[in-house]
Amino acid sequence: MAAGAGLGLGELTAALAGGTSPVVGVGTQLIDLAPGPAKDWAVKNLGTADKPILVGGVLAAVAVFALVAGVVGVKRPRVALGMTVVLGLLAILAAATGRSLAVNPVVRVLPGVITLLVATIGMYLVLRARGYSLRGKPQEVPRAATPEQVRQASGGGATAGDVSGEAEKPDGFDRRKFLVTTFALGAAGVGGVAASRVLPGGVDDATRRAIKLPIPASRAKALPAGVAADVAGISPFTTSNKSFYRVDTLLTVPKVDPRNWELRVHGMVDRELRLNFADLLERRLVERDITLTCVSNEVGGPYVGNARWIGVPIAEILREAGVQAGADAVKSTSVDGLTIGTPLAALTDGRDAIFAVGMNGEPLPFDHGFPVRMVVPGLYGYVSATKWIVDFEVTRFEDFSAYWTDRGWAVEAPIKTASRIDVPKGFARIKPGPAVAAGVAWAQHRGIAKVEVQVDGGPWQEAKLADEAGIDIWRQWTFRWDATSGNHTLTVRATDHTGQVQTADRAAPRPNGSSGLHNTVVMVE
Repeated sequence: MAAGAGLGLGELTAALAGGTSPVVGVGTQLIDLAPGPAKDWAVKNLGTADKPILVGGVLAAVAVFALVAGVVGVKRPRVALGMTVVLGLLAILAAATGRSLAVNPVVRVLPGVITLLVATIGMYLVLRARGYSLRGKPQEVPRAATPEQVRQASGGGATAGDVSGEAEKPDGFDRRKFLVTTFALGAAGVGGVAASRVLPGGVDDATRRAIKLPIPASRAKALPAGVAADVAGISPFTTSNKSFYRVDTLLTVPKVDPRNWELRVHGMVDRELRLNFADLLERRLVERDITLTCVSNEVGGPYVGNARWIGVPIAEILREAGVQAGADAVKSTSVDGLTIGTPLAALTDGRDAIFAVGMNGEPLPFDHGFPVRMVVPGLYGYVSATKWIVDFEVTRFEDFSAYWTDRGWAVEAPIKTASRIDVPKGFARIKPGPAVAAGVAWAQHRGIAKVEVQVDGGPWQEAKLADEAGIDIWRQWTFRWDATSGNHTLTVRATDHTGQVQTADRAAPRPNGSSGLHNTVVMVE
């Protein structure tokens, strides 16, 4: 109960003051300290469920620790108090040393301090109500006198009933105070958590949706009529905001107020720039269809999506700042302190690299970087797609290391040519006769020139490509074949416009993206 009250009021403090939630602080530290293979396993096997599972794990660990402290406190109250202090200090340490949305160091650790104080005082009050003195020793609880002892003490004239009333009650144990204290702590914990969830914790979705994005000066090209294949089950050409993949290290999504947001452009530049959200909206905006891919995507995996983005060309910002000779990289930083390193060339070579403010016709969703994020075609997100960006430093790769490169990922990561079978799903059952397979292929900033399908290891046969919307956009394909009875394996491969054929060599996502050919087994009966 004491630990729950501490965590609950700590969460409430975080919601009110903007500091680091004790649970989120510890969870984020676990993410940052976890070995690479553990992160890879979580992304591959848990997907977006990895975050609630981690939060649940932290809460379970706290519950077990608190339970042990409570058991120890029955006989060793000072040890129990010490354990409670340790629990609070861990929350403070995690907030002080980890990534945080709070800039002010005092605000950052304040929820942890509240957790420490409430949990420790709560434990002390429970122990006092349980019957322990200030010294932490159990108060004397006299045993009930036996009838023989009573007769001897009274010279034979008294009876057990004359003295048993007070002697049988534990001295120092106040049942009413104990129950009131524990119920009060429980109510504080539940109430704190509930209140923290009700509070908006930043701007709400209505405020975000109320933002009117200007009409872009450069609109996206009209999509060709045949850009989407007419096959049930294939990935939509444009991925909805709700369905777009999310892979990041944050346990809670930042809700940054655009009125207070600012982007600092500095480093190896002739003039430092400070841009607020209104500044960006007043600049020349462009609208582009761009497909993004996460480096954690396994062969045939779901972490790829296509959207229509609106934003300010990064190259124009860099020209205004004046890039100095010798710079070859940009270090961008998210509101929570996560850093990403991007090759400067990819931001200035003419591709549509933008500071995005809109996604599929509306302001960026909170999950995808509101109010501003980076979008750079042709590079995996961990070296280009900084969400909730607040800092943009022109520098050199030799002068810094970014979050993911510190954890064993490659410094530069162009997206590899890849393809996926969407239809039929693995182990689908279909009827003999004419059948269709369909899916998507991508090779951002090179484009897809050809897709081929292989049936049961036979010759490669060319699939029909949907119309191409651009080299930075995935391309749908269909393949018609004669399905005969039995089990069959379909395999797909793509060729980009440079003539590079998708490799069959299997590789895991680490360190620079997965490779290999996607296949699926279908049962014809």
